[in-house]
Order: sequence, then structure tokens, then C-alpha cells
Amino acid sequence: MNKPLIGITIGDPAGVGPEVTLKALKNREILDSCVPVVIGDINVVKKAASIVAFESDINVVDNTDDCIDHKVNLISLNNMKDSYQFGMIQPECGRAAFEYIKKGIELALAGKLSAVVTGPINKEALNLAGYHYSGHTEIFADLTGTKDYAMMLTGGPLKVIHVSTHVSLREACDRVKKERVYKVIKLAKKAMNDLGLKSPRIAVAGLNPHAGENGLFGDEEIKEIIPAIEKAKEEGINVNGPLPPDTIFLHCKDGKYDIAVVMYHDQGHIPLKLLDFMGGVNVTVGLPIIRTSVDHGTAFGKAGKGTADETSMIKAIEMAVQFATNR
Repeated sequence: MNKPLIGITIGDPAGVGPEVTLKALKNREILDSCVPVVIGDINVVKKAASIVAFESDINVVDNTDDCIDHKVNLISLNNMKDSYQFGMIQPECGRAAFEYIKKGIELALAGKLSAVVTGPINKEALNLAGYHYSGHTEIFADLTGTKDYAMMLTGGPLKVIHVSTHVSLREACDRVKKERVYKVIKLAKKAMNDLGLKSPRIAVAGLNPHAGENGLFGDEEIKEIIPAIEKAKEEGINVNGPLPPDTIFLHCKDGKYDIAVVMYHDQGHIPLKLLDFMGGVNVTVGLPIIRTSVDHGTAFGKAGKGTADETSMIKAIEMAVQFATNR
């Protein structure tokens, strides 16, 4: 098969991940563009199939060599019983979700998958199961031995990549350092290159109001951000900034820049989710493998009802295919 094999981990069984996975795979265009390989548990997938009226046959395989084109293929880890409850934090669900991720990473590192798309996990369930990570990004970085990585979000007209993510706002300010900002600028360029843009236009946000106003409202721009930008420019990278955080996203939305480097979690997440809440995609940049994800949580309140929106999962699969094809 010439199509990319896209692994899809179903996430926490108690959440909406299994449902949005199957709902996305009802989409004929997805099956035309790739060979999906769901990584989960047959009991969980069958339960989700009955909820979302997924009537196609599921091809259960032991390895990716047995996958069939235009079928939903499933690698079942057989690690869940039927006794779990929807919409509840359960250690066994956190354990299962981690095992799906680990399997996906192993297959991708071995060249058996072109990319891994991840369904949502619950961080509390994950930690109760003994896996002390703050999220998917950190799991992928750890299990692939990746030191320099960043979270990129895409949605609607925006692409943003973060200097820091899941830390307190106070710590996020402390993490704005020249070397880290420079590395994220480089990762932004790599991500856009992998999406087919040879010379992306990169904008860098300031940390402070008005990007510091020449030191009047803070000196992080002068001491850390500008030197990082100048270093990147010396390497021929098309980068501009620091731009005031209250206007940078308007310029990106209007097409002046291809991606924005943002300084912390909410600086990038808020504008992107405002413009495209249901269609956002999370990408971990810098890994030796391709990883995309839905940009929403387990939505425990909707789990088991079949009403969860699959748009983000469809977009995540489409972006994984785009990355895999360009690479």
C-alpha cells in the first residue's frame, strides 16, 4: 500500500476518544487518504461502535502487515474489561490509555506506522495509574528520548507554537530564555517545512504588554527574545518580532505570517480556540516520529452518549497524513 499507515490511539476508555475515533473513520475521505490503524481494546471499541452506530466491519490485526485498505484496522491490547464506567476517573483507564500511547510510539519508531494520532486522555487517571506525566507531549518526548520539542496548535487561520505549556504562569515567565526561544523558532521552521513551506514567515510574540515598550513594561524582550530572533535571522530564518501579543494574531489571521511563536500556554491557546474551537489540532514538533492529536479533553460529560463532535479528530488525521506525505 502506498498510503500512509496512521495509528490512532483511542485515549481514555471512559472518555469520548473511542467514539470520536469511530465517527471520524466513517468519513470516506479519511479512508481514501490513509490506512487507519486503531490502537485500543476490542471491548472498548465494540462498545463505542454500538453507541455511534458504526456498522462497518473492524479488521482486528496483530501487526500492521495485516492491515487492509479501506477498512478500519484494530490492534487490540486486550487490556480493558467491560466493568469500566463512562465519565469517571479510573486508574485502570489511565493505565490502558498509557499502554495505547506506548504501543503507538513503539510501532512508529520501528517504521510500522507513518504517524500517530492520539485521542484524549485524563491526566488525573494517568497519574493515578502511576504514570506521572503532565500530558501527551511529555510522554512522547520521554519515550522517544527527545530533548528539544514544542507544542504546536493549528486551527482555522492560525498556527501557534509554544515556548512553554503546562506550567504555572509565574514559571512560564521564568522560562522565557534566549536559548529556548531560539530553539522554538527553529522548531517552528521545521514544522512548516514538514508541511511543505520552504521559507515560512515566522512571527514571535512578546511576553509583556506592548512587547515591553522598550523596557517600560518589562525587559524580557530586550534580554531574551530579541537576541533569540537575531540569532535565528543570522541563520537565514524569515522571522520577525517581538510583536505585541494583542496584535500578533490579527496579523497571522490576515495571512501576513504563517506561524506565531508564543511565550506560554494561554497566549496561544486562547486566540486559536476562539477562532476554531472544534477544529483545533495539537502537534508535537521535534520528535523523530509524527504525532498529532485532537485539541480537546475526554469530555466526560458527553462520554457514552454518542454526541461528541469528531471534527478535531478528522483534522488531526488529515494533518498526520499531510506530514507523512511531505516527509
